[in-house]
Amino acid sequence: MNTEILLTPYRKNIQLKNRVVMAPMTRSRAANDENAPTEDLHVPYYTQRASVGLIITEGSQVSKAAVGYVNTAGIHSKAQVEGWKKVTESVHDAGGTIFIQLWHVGRMSHPDFHNGDLPMAPSAINPNSKSFTSEGFKDTVTPKSMSKEEIKATVTDFVNAAKNAVEAGFDGVEIHSSNGYLFHQFFNATSNTRTDEYGGSIENRARFFFEVLDAVKEVIPQEKIGARFNPSLNGLFGMTMDEETIPTFEYIIKKLNDYNLAYIHLSEPFTDVSDIPYAVQHIAKHFRPLYNGTLMINAGFDQESGNKVIEEGNADLVAYGKLYISNPDLVERFKNGNELSKWNEDTFYTPGKEGYLDYPTYQEKAQIV
Repeated sequence: MNTEILLTPYRKNIQLKNRVVMAPMTRSRAANDENAPTEDLHVPYYTQRASVGLIITEGSQVSKAAVGYVNTAGIHSKAQVEGWKKVTESVHDAGGTIFIQLWHVGRMSHPDFHNGDLPMAPSAINPNSKSFTSEGFKDTVTPKSMSKEEIKATVTDFVNAAKNAVEAGFDGVEIHSSNGYLFHQFFNATSNTRTDEYGGSIENRARFFFEVLDAVKEVIPQEKIGARFNPSLNGLFGMTMDEETIPTFEYIIKKLNDYNLAYIHLSEPFTDVSDIPYAVQHIAKHFRPLYNGTLMINAGFDQESGNKVIEEGNADLVAYGKLYISNPDLVERFKNGNELSKWNEDTFYTPGKEGYLDYPTYQEKAQIV
């Protein structure tokens, strides 16, 4: 029996059968008019991976205004709730635990998704990046600076999405406050130049996130809420670090000690930040002493490094992304020391079953051979 720490149960404010987590990944398979999860694609995809300690779904937009990638499954309509309900029922029947990631992309969207209208953001600053539309990748545009009324309406959108998640049968929600999307845009002084109570100081730039968190915890228990952050994101999605970037995340994560969240979900740097004077190169190690609750870490881990980061006390849970695309039975492969299958990047975002449902388990692969 393999007793490595990754494969042991986690029994604190969140109850998991092992410490392996399936990270949220955009897969763009909701290619229907409702942008709803489907029984023939999403249900088997997530069910195949139910042996993991926790599944976090792909980012699911909280409103039409929140969408920014083609064919992503939302959580703001009746059809979407019904589609996700089939997913959660099937995952639960297979013994799994599943959270949904609540998503608003902010300025990373494109007018193509909004009948020609501009996407919303804290400030009218173009990220100079790419938005994934039905016609392929297009250059982002200068967004519309959100009014206070639009900020309040977006808080309501997250609350309604959380209510829908409960109705759909999810075990919890993760607030996507990472990777250059809307909340991250508010956090960062290079993308947020507001002069009202949502801009300027660190406290002000974090205000919107905590308004959403405080509102969401009124409709779903705190211990069923997670939040994701990427403190050392630099050069991607228009994010540029400055001297206040890390102190901003330190403030947010320390303040989260006042809550009883399911977890915080942190990412190690996506790119080499060794030459960035403001960056932290080892995120788990840096933030672990600041946070008393459950800490999840991701980005670039394998089995050995996943065990190591937990053994060293720098994380409690480890999330795996691309490895879960091509290894639906990743937990079993870890347990048995089986070889891991490689993923095909060409089919990450393409419609249909190819590159989505056609990665066999190790046992299935052995039978084919």
